[in-house]
Amino acid sequence: MSTLKTVSSWQQEPKGGPGCDATDLGFARALLAGLTKEHKSVPSRFFYDKRGSELFEEITELPEYYLTRTETAILTENAEAIRKQTPAGSLLVEFGSGSSTKTEILLETLDRLAGYVAIDISPAALDEASQRLRKRFPELPIYTVVGNFSSPMRLPEQFLSVPKLGFFPGSTIGNLERDEAVSLLSNMREILGPGSRLIVGADLKKDREILQRAYDDSEGVTAQFNLNLLARANRELGTDFDLASFKHQAAYNEAEGRMESYLVSTKDQSVRILGQEINFSAGERMHTENSHKYEIEEFHKLCCSAGWAIQNVCTDDDRLFSVHVLQNTA
Repeated sequence: MSTLKTVSSWQQEPKGGPGCDATDLGFARALLAGLTKEHKSVPSRFFYDKRGSELFEEITELPEYYLTRTETAILTENAEAIRKQTPAGSLLVEFGSGSSTKTEILLETLDRLAGYVAIDISPAALDEASQRLRKRFPELPIYTVVGNFSSPMRLPEQFLSVPKLGFFPGSTIGNLERDEAVSLLSNMREILGPGSRLIVGADLKKDREILQRAYDDSEGVTAQFNLNLLARANRELGTDFDLASFKHQAAYNEAEGRMESYLVSTKDQSVRILGQEINFSAGERMHTENSHKYEIEEFHKLCCSAGWAIQNVCTDDDRLFSVHVLQNTA
C-alpha cells in the first residue's frame, strides 16, 4: 500500500538491487511478458518517462489534438459551479496528475483547500509540477506519490475527516478496458471515502476523421511519443530496438468504440530483452494503447457500476468531450 509524501521530503522510489532501479525492473518484466505473447503488446503506462511526458505535452498543443483544449475550456467555464458544490477546506486529490496544468483551474477557484495530493507514475513530471505549484500557491500543502493509482493507498491521516474532491482529467479512463475502468473507479471511491466527489474527463464518440487526425498528427509528434517506448527501453534496459525499423499506426476500432495505437515492424528483425531474443516479422504489430470513446449514457452506466452517483455532466457546444461530476453516496 502506497503512502503519500510531502513535496519537501519527496524522493525517488527505492532501488531494486545493485545497478537496477525498481521501476526499470518492472518495465523490463512487463516488456518481456508483453512481447512474448501471440499478439505483442506493451503497457501504455510506460509511455511517461521524462521524454515521454515532454512529448505528450507537445501533443496537447497540436491543432489536431482537441482533447486538452476542449476539456480545459469546459473546466474553466464550469469552475465557479464546481466551487459552489465543493465545501471550503476540502482536499483535492488528482489521479495521474502529469503536468498539473488543468489542476490550476481548480486550485485558483476552490475555497481554502486543506491540501492538494498529486499521484502519478512519472517522478519527473511530479517533481516539475509540484515545484511550479509551490511557487504559485505557496500556502497550499502539497503532497505527492509516485505510483500506480489503481492500487490501494492511504491519504494522510490529518485529512481523513475533511471533504475530498478527486480529479481524473484527460480521458485517461479511456485507456482502460471497461471492466478495468470500473475497477479503477471503485478503487478511487475507496481511496476518497464516503461523501467524496470525483471529477472525471471522458472523450466522446465522434467522426472517425477527427479521431484519426488527433491520434496520427501531421507533424509526427504522436509517432515520436509512441516510438519513445522503444527508445526508453534502449536507454534504461540496454535493449537494441532499431527505431527506424518501426512505424506508428493509429486505427479506429468501431466495434469496440476506441482508437488503437500500434508500432509496426517494417522488416524481419529481432531484439534482446533480459537475455531473451524476441523476433518480429515484417508487418507485425505491437499494441501500445487503447483510447476508448463513450456516449454520455454509456459512461454513466460505467460510473454507476463502480458505485458512483451522477451529480452533473458538462460538455462543449460541439459535444467533443465531457466532464462528469460524481458523488460517493456511501
